Amino acid sequence: MRKNKINHLNEHAFTHLQKLDELDLGSNRIENLPPNIFKDLKELSQLYFKKFQYCGYAPHVRSCKPNTDGISSLENLLASIIQRVFVWVVSAITCFGNIFVICMRPHIRSENKLHAMSIISLCCADCLMGVYLFVIGAFDLKFRGEYNKHAQPWMESVHCQLMGSLAILSTEVSVLLLTFLTLEKYICIVYPFRCLRPRKCRTVTVLIFIWVIGFIVAFAPLSSKEFFRDYYGTNGVCFPLHSEDSGSTGAQIYSVVIFLGINLVAFLIIVFSYGSMFYSVHQSTVTATEIQKQVKREMILAKRFFFIVFTDALCWIPIFILKFLSLLQVEI
Repeated sequence: MRKNKINHLNEHAFTHLQKLDELDLGSNRIENLPPNIFKDLKELSQLYFKKFQYCGYAPHVRSCKPNTDGISSLENLLASIIQRVFVWVVSAITCFGNIFVICMRPHIRSENKLHAMSIISLCCADCLMGVYLFVIGAFDLKFRGEYNKHAQPWMESVHCQLMGSLAILSTEVSVLLLTFLTLEKYICIVYPFRCLRPRKCRTVTVLIFIWVIGFIVAFAPLSSKEFFRDYYGTNGVCFPLHSEDSGSTGAQIYSVVIFLGINLVAFLIIVFSYGSMFYSVHQSTVTATEIQKQVKREMILAKRFFFIVFTDALCWIPIFILKFLSLLQVEI
């Protein structure tokens, strides 16, 4: 049955083939498999798909290919030992580091209170990613050695959906906060006469707005199963890396809007803002002492903040490239 362009299979397609011991569905772009389609094939020992995820529908089959999607394997939720070690290392560092900053920031007297408020909000968003990684690590331990038996129920579970939403909430709030903080520094440095006294009301309003947008973006895919299908259930880590495989046009468009819309635009705004900031300071002719001091203070904060943005950008760029490649139907 290889390369015969099968898109759909009926739940009873193999009902009368109990003696079948080898089945090759490779190269067929099957959009959805019924959950119990292979349950009557007791003699089936070798099974071949185009997508690793479908092996979860046949946990009793001795040999199912492909045996990994680069993240999970038939045995483990996290296939690589490097992934299994670093999910705990990064989770611990992320949670400890951000909680430490959240606790210490209010006690720094010289700190700009509004800036501290934004940084604490950013730490809260980043800490959610640590929680997400911790849960993924915990379920990896739970399923160790027999992941294929639990793969499909896990990816369809409420836990997986919530963890995926939490990861996207963390990602999007972080992106929007970094953009807001960058724009704030950009205005204060490039247009110093307009930004001597940042307002508390404005900062609080923007922070609340960012979190509301983050919640909407993250939890919207849970609102309609028909429209988004298994948006957070396309892989074992519940993160919508390549939702082009989800079988839903709505999920595809939504994924592109987030990763190549919101995130890419935010990235370009940040790059432009930092370029303009450094150029403006280099070309600066401001002579007023008060303004000069203000610009210097803001530039010191901007330089510190640049390294936070730079490390985030190192994470974003590969995702942008992968999304472009997946849109071009490149096999990843």
